[in-house]
Amino acid sequence: MPADIARIFIGFDSKEVVAYHVLAQSIIEHATVPVMFSPIVLPHLDATFKRERNALQSTEFSFSRFLVPYLSGFEGWSLFMDCDMLMRADIAELWSLRDEQAAVMCVQHDYQPKVETKFLGQVQTKYEKKNWSSVMLFNNARCRALTPDFVNTATGLELHQFKWLDSDAEIGSLPPAWNWLVNEYDHDPAAKNVHFTDGGPYFDEYRNDDYADEWFATHERMLHVTQRSASA
Repeated sequence: MPADIARIFIGFDSKEVVAYHVLAQSIIEHATVPVMFSPIVLPHLDATFKRERNALQSTEFSFSRFLVPYLSGFEGWSLFMDCDMLMRADIAELWSLRDEQAAVMCVQHDYQPKVETKFLGQVQTKYEKKNWSSVMLFNNARCRALTPDFVNTATGLELHQFKWLDSDAEIGSLPPAWNWLVNEYDHDPAAKNVHFTDGGPYFDEYRNDDYADEWFATHERMLHVTQRSASA
């Protein structure tokens, strides 16, 4: 695949279908390079992903996200993103940060969640490297440990804490602006990709959070259609 095509995998959850489509719209609106979207939808992975649902996982793609290198044929680079995000900048900027010295790249958050529960009453689990895996640039050839067998059997912490790498030195760092945690971090007009980690504006409880107005405006543009004129 040509290096200038950004291959983007987005987690898809049947509880928040609209999130996937608005995120994709926001990426399309700002992009200056071709993009290729692949939703990670559990029924599409029946032949590969056999893992039973864990009571602690808050989304349907909590673990299936780690199949991205396998789904990419362990070739080139791929970007994974949670669906509850809004892109506010050109994806080409993020794509240009790929570093061949890294096996995977992410925003290396260092924080403790402020709330105990998040959307739909889900428990807010706390662990080292929390939210690092919500945006990941995979250097696929260096992520061969993420076979379907491993992803199906590894513990949640083994996956989300990148224990499938030989060392943390293989984790490259992305600027925080590319995974700006709404409500956990103060509002920043320069945030490039905002993450509604507690719950998206499409849930009533979070409809007035930071950047929600931008999310709703993007949603409206996503629904746009040019009607045929009466005289046509």
